[in-house]
Amino acid sequence: MALKEKRKHSSELVPFSYYKCLIPDFFPCVPLHWHSEFEINYILDGSAEFLCGEERFITRKGDIVIIPPNMSHAIYTFGNSTQRYDTIVFSADMIGAHANDRSAAECIIPLMNSHSVIKPHITAEHPYYSEFKTITENIFSCAKGDSYKLDMLMKSELLRLFWLLEDNEDIHAAADCGSEYSSIRSSLEYINENFCENITVQQLADISHLSKSYFMSRFRQSAGVGAIEYINQLRIKKACRLLLESSMSMTEAAFECGFRNISNFNRQFKKLVGCTPCEYRKHSGSANYSQASR
Repeated sequence: MALKEKRKHSSELVPFSYYKCLIPDFFPCVPLHWHSEFEINYILDGSAEFLCGEERFITRKGDIVIIPPNMSHAIYTFGNSTQRYDTIVFSADMIGAHANDRSAAECIIPLMNSHSVIKPHITAEHPYYSEFKTITENIFSCAKGDSYKLDMLMKSELLRLFWLLEDNEDIHAAADCGSEYSSIRSSLEYINENFCENITVQQLADISHLSKSYFMSRFRQSAGVGAIEYINQLRIKKACRLLLESSMSMTEAAFECGFRNISNFNRQFKKLVGCTPCEYRKHSGSANYSQASR
């Protein structure tokens, strides 16, 4: 799943998608991206590092991560830990985003327009944690049950969740992120469209209208990794898909993803995935989790 996702996670008939996830799985991280739907992650076991907007935090078993539309987010491994988690990505229509009543106007629509921000990380220390935990488990139970009757119950539980967020003031007015963050987004969009081509840091700095040194610092702060490392993440992630879903040779996959040196491709692949491309193709066909599809 890369930057502004082209994939739509919901439809008019079924306005959500459920994923059973594991990190690291077929790839060691979920690179920085955003999408137009809400997302809830429920940590079942293990730990990982989340980057949500300007916030970075470590998640642990039982934690809940709530991500509003268009908030950039990424997930990275934390030490040697494996994290198993459930994810639901759902349309804002599930919570009445297109209604004309005052609750939608004051509570939901501002989240869609980035005028309000949700506190993304809910832990056991939260005063309403037990309620959040029960509601979240009910939401995922409905998603797994996958029926029109359970969709109706899921809507009510989602509304309860957002009511709790409002009641505890976990939703607040967004601070002005300034034009610099928007400029970083512009460079991220450029990378997303062109990562198979040759891209230099100077090009990206020029796109962002920042000096090269300040751009490098700002990019790492926003994306969690340096610009070249981020480009390599996208290239290697595409290579993983090609190796699993096509009959391309290792060399063909490398060139298709923007590498012009096979030894560099092999080195970057092993650095990010932990094995060679050949070993990956041989052993990754029987993955049990769906992070690859996200």
